[in-house]
Amino acid sequence: MIEVVERVLQWRAQGKRCALATVVAVEGSGPREPGALMAVNEDGEVAGSVSGGCVEGAVVTEALLRLDAPEPILRSFGILGTETPKEATTLAFGFSDDEAVAVGLTCGGTFHILVQPELPSYLNRLAEALQQGTPFVIATVYSVNEDLDSYFVEENREVAPPVVGASMLILGDGEVLGSLGNADLDRVVARDAAGVVQQAQGTRRSYGRRGQSRSREVAVVMAVSAPPPTMLIFGAVDFSDALAQAAKLLGYRVVVVDARAVFATEARFPKADEVVVAWPNDYLTTWGASLSERDAICILTHDPKFDVPAIEAALATRAGYIGVMGSRRTQADRVGRLVAQGIAAEEIRQRVCGPIGLDIGARTPQETAVSILAEIIARRERRLAGSLSEAAGPIHTEGAMTW
Repeated sequence: MIEVVERVLQWRAQGKRCALATVVAVEGSGPREPGALMAVNEDGEVAGSVSGGCVEGAVVTEALLRLDAPEPILRSFGILGTETPKEATTLAFGFSDDEAVAVGLTCGGTFHILVQPELPSYLNRLAEALQQGTPFVIATVYSVNEDLDSYFVEENREVAPPVVGASMLILGDGEVLGSLGNADLDRVVARDAAGVVQQAQGTRRSYGRRGQSRSREVAVVMAVSAPPPTMLIFGAVDFSDALAQAAKLLGYRVVVVDARAVFATEARFPKADEVVVAWPNDYLTTWGASLSERDAICILTHDPKFDVPAIEAALATRAGYIGVMGSRRTQADRVGRLVAQGIAAEEIRQRVCGPIGLDIGARTPQETAVSILAEIIARRERRLAGSLSEAAGPIHTEGAMTW
């Protein structure tokens, strides 16, 4: 997202008008989650993406229309929105099979995309937050039902509904910029956004025009930018280096930990964010409380004196994934040792993946890294990780709206 915001700031400094397009909902299969952002300037230059290529041309066309361009560049299919070029609007891109192929939407999903001709007033602060890694939520109104909710009719009679496109930036430290239309609604949305930051998962919610939670007058999408998840890799071995490199591609902050100083060096793990000389259980005793369900612990030591205490300490954390390298016989021995120390066998079965990784026939360190990361993704998404060609049902589940 930072690249898009920086490009928009450059365009604005050059005096160029531009529009923002944001995915606010996806129905069915789609390659991008809500919160995906694209910007289009008056010269037709584009930054970012809202669909991975499927409907980019149609969105560019609509964005230029919102800027009152003399004529559209491309004809688009299935766009449902207002005919007033200057207004922000939410568009639904939904197609029949033939139309989907015609515009490139081969995945067959439906995108709801908010196109805004006005840039938010907090754009510079947003750029700072992105550069500093400050967590934040952007709350944006994407739909308004102007019929007064009968339950709150008297309470809301003198309050104007917000406009589509109104947005707020809520930073992790509580700083709030922008407004959705009135102080009551802003206060409630900012309160809810604080919880969204903590959970690091975006959402869509409905409110009354004064923030009433039992009303559906105002639909708001909350997209969150959260710090990267952490992967702790215990064991300074060649498999750890391959896993660290692959994990960085998925956006993890990677920490490699090993008690043996001769192996735990930055030179051996150039892609790791941090290399620590420490016993795994000691490290987890110090830092384990900071881990969340987004974080992963991978124990690759393959040595009982290291990995058994590490597993015990890992189980005391909230880490969403715990994986341990070794054979089935080695894992059975570990479980026996842990049970003897009073840890329930069922807790080990439910939380510890051992042997680590999916059964894809991986042999090399690089293939094993793919196997481990695939298992992490599958467990996060609660999938059985079979072949898509042999499965039925939707390809994608609704995931986190993160940038």
